[in-house]
Amino acid sequence: MVRLFVSTLLCCLVAVSAHAQTEDLKFDGLEESVLAEVQIEDARAGGIRPPVAAPDDAPAKKGISFWLLLQKSGTIGYLIILLSLVAVALMIEYALSIRRSMLMPSGFADDVLKLLAQNQSSVAMQKCQKDPSALAQILYAGMTQYEFGWDAVEKSAEEATAEQASRLYRKVEYLNVIGGITPMLGLLGTVVGMVIAFQQIADSAGSGRASEFAEGIYLALITTVEGLIVAIPCLAAHAFFGNRIATLISETTFVAEQVLQPIKKNLLRKRSGS
Repeated sequence: MVRLFVSTLLCCLVAVSAHAQTEDLKFDGLEESVLAEVQIEDARAGGIRPPVAAPDDAPAKKGISFWLLLQKSGTIGYLIILLSLVAVALMIEYALSIRRSMLMPSGFADDVLKLLAQNQSSVAMQKCQKDPSALAQILYAGMTQYEFGWDAVEKSAEEATAEQASRLYRKVEYLNVIGGITPMLGLLGTVVGMVIAFQQIADSAGSGRASEFAEGIYLALITTVEGLIVAIPCLAAHAFFGNRIATLISETTFVAEQVLQPIKKNLLRKRSGS
């Protein structure tokens, strides 16, 4: 009975001591918070801005400019930029050369049609031979086969039309090539950059900061972005100029058929007369 009383008393004393220590800690924390609030109020009253504790290892913000990204892209990035300049020059050249006025000069078809209607085929041939337009070359190819009949004239004109269309399509194919190469170059630059970044991780044996490795990785992705930025406009321009060529060649074929009608009538008249 005595032992039970003594043990109960000891447990009560331990509980009271623990409760007292807890209350002391709460009081100390409350006292520190009150003291901090008093210091802040005093600083505000005196016109002094209270100090703000800076977080440990706060990362410094770095500005990233467009030129910095270009410099970080390396040799492959410079090659992609060079191809982009070539693509822009090609687009400008195609916009100036692949036009209706270049393939079918204004008034040219009417002049040749009048000469053929007046049976001046030799003069019409000379006029077509001197003109570098697609319509002139098609008409000249057809008129050279005049003595072999209308079938030969028509076949020769069709072959010349196919040749002119093929020449123009080969011309714009450079844009398609650039549009296919630049993403591959960008991917190559990214793979090389990733290899270098992971090589740094391996050399540091895990002691390097993650932010340093992340910077190397996102810089490696710059070449892929550059390649896509160049490739998308190139492929779009290739499709645009391809459709324009198809439309202009179709119109040129129709005009050539109309211009060659006097030759067809003359040949049919000679055949029926014979």
